[in-house]
Amino acid sequence: MRTPIADFVQAYADRSMARFHMPGHKGRAFLGCEQLDITEVAGADALYEAAGIIAESEQNATTLFGTARTCFSTEGSSQCIRAMLYLLRSQLPSGSAPLILAARNVHKAFVYAAALLDFQVQWLWPEESSSLCSCPISLQALERQLQELPAPPVGVYLTSPDYLGGMADIPALAELCHKYGTRLAVDNAHGAYLHFLQPSLHPMDLGADLCCDSAHKTLPVLTGGAYLHISRNAPASFGENAKQALALFGSTSPSYLIMSSLDLCNRYLAESYPERLAEAVRRIDALKAELREAGWQLRPSDPLRLSIVAPMGSIGQELAERLRAASVECEYADAEHLVLMFTPENSQEDLQRLLAALGKNQLPTAAAAALPQARGAQLCSIREAIFSPHALIPAAQSLGRICGAPTVSCPPAIPIAVSGEVITEEAIRLFAHYGVETVDVLK
Repeated sequence: MRTPIADFVQAYADRSMARFHMPGHKGRAFLGCEQLDITEVAGADALYEAAGIIAESEQNATTLFGTARTCFSTEGSSQCIRAMLYLLRSQLPSGSAPLILAARNVHKAFVYAAALLDFQVQWLWPEESSSLCSCPISLQALERQLQELPAPPVGVYLTSPDYLGGMADIPALAELCHKYGTRLAVDNAHGAYLHFLQPSLHPMDLGADLCCDSAHKTLPVLTGGAYLHISRNAPASFGENAKQALALFGSTSPSYLIMSSLDLCNRYLAESYPERLAEAVRRIDALKAELREAGWQLRPSDPLRLSIVAPMGSIGQELAERLRAASVECEYADAEHLVLMFTPENSQEDLQRLLAALGKNQLPTAAAAALPQARGAQLCSIREAIFSPHALIPAAQSLGRICGAPTVSCPPAIPIAVSGEVITEEAIRLFAHYGVETVDVLK
């Protein structure tokens, strides 16, 4: 497969041009990658008006993922989330209020997108919660909420896989959405690789209409590289307006380093990746079996993730420190869980180091405790709250105040209280549980 962006960038660097254009480093080495860091010089195409090498590379990605259209983002899935909501909103009749149903474990980028596009959000809650990161939605719960609405929402929005690796029943949920005349959009930031499993577990292959992938999370792509996918069954206008949607929220100076890495990834995916992925999954499954044999409890998760339940008398952060002392760094840890993400680029030596660092667990398994759900009343819209004057106060003193901006760090960047909601006692308990010390509230 051709790699037109990477080839052009390398050829431009090899010509040793006198650069009287941006960027200001002029190709001189500071980090060492500057020769390959260019702007929209002649022949380099332009991301949001792609008609040359970028258009060719994006078409390669479209073919690889089997979509109606796949577009590049150099600003992560956050840019794609905003674009997905824009595309859903664009289907509304003039004068209608945009309402979306969303599982509560959204990334805070969704909340900012709802503010910018003035969405009304009706939350989908799990029947029981054991983690801020997880929000399993049953078909029955979704259908009840769809039945209660006077008209279909512009869309239903889910996160799958979630931060702990939990995966939604996309085929059944997508079928239900379509039955009720609405669209399914999926934040698949952690699952770009899922299309290359046999069989595919990618949302685009399971019935979703829109989807974003953070390529950099699970593929060999530089940080910030992402995909916006449009389904073949989605309205034609979604594909036609995809670039406009991305341009509305993206920088006019997208990184050619990131685009080059997305371009090179096309070739990697087209060649040996499916076989490398299958072998990696086999090795990870074997590692999981060894860990269970050694006394560790694991949550069900997507194939490239390991979610360890902290045993009784321990917390996930302590396990993370144990790994760090052995030169192993995890993806995420909270009181209940330790999360590690793998790719085929992790060597067998990496896996053995992890196994040795964890060792045997002699402690009993802790029973999963139910966490409170912060179902605060929505006193003003997300948009009104985001654009109102704010104050930062101690979380313990925030009872009854109205949440301003989400204050949860990344990872996992999942808000406990959402902008415009009253902060409840349950929210304060969750703030304490997750170590949130200050909260942004309306003045």
